Amino acid sequence: MANGTIAFDTLSTSGQISGTAKSVDTDYLASGSAKAWANYRGEATNAINASLNTTSVTDNGTGDYTQNMTNNFSSANNSYAVSTQAEPGNEDNGMFSYLQTFAASTFRFGARTARNTSKTDVNFIFPKIHGDLA
Repeated sequence: MANGTIAFDTLSTSGQISGTAKSVDTDYLASGSAKAWANYRGEATNAINASLNTTSVTDNGTGDYTQNMTNNFSSANNSYAVSTQAEPGNEDNGMFSYLQTFAASTFRFGARTARNTSKTDVNFIFPKIHGDLA
């Protein structure tokens, strides 16, 4: 059995979606979706729950993490976003995540609470990267 290539410009549905959006341009899928993301446990267990294009997440110390890519990006000029779960029982503090350094193969970020400028470990971290893969 030989493997071949399938080429198409638009994906369409058989009509099971209500409303007007029944197709999506493949350029949107290629350019508009995250190329790497993770659902990461940032405290004691230090584990990835689920991910895409993420080999591992390194715990560099309290509230300091590096997401390591399976496949490199074409450059470090990407869109990076990180969300975190608020500290249980202390939700009014809010959590902030911030970019420290980035490269084609790694993304280093930190976490802290809104009322405390020092880094803090958080229960769950959700980093996402949009950009072009190498």
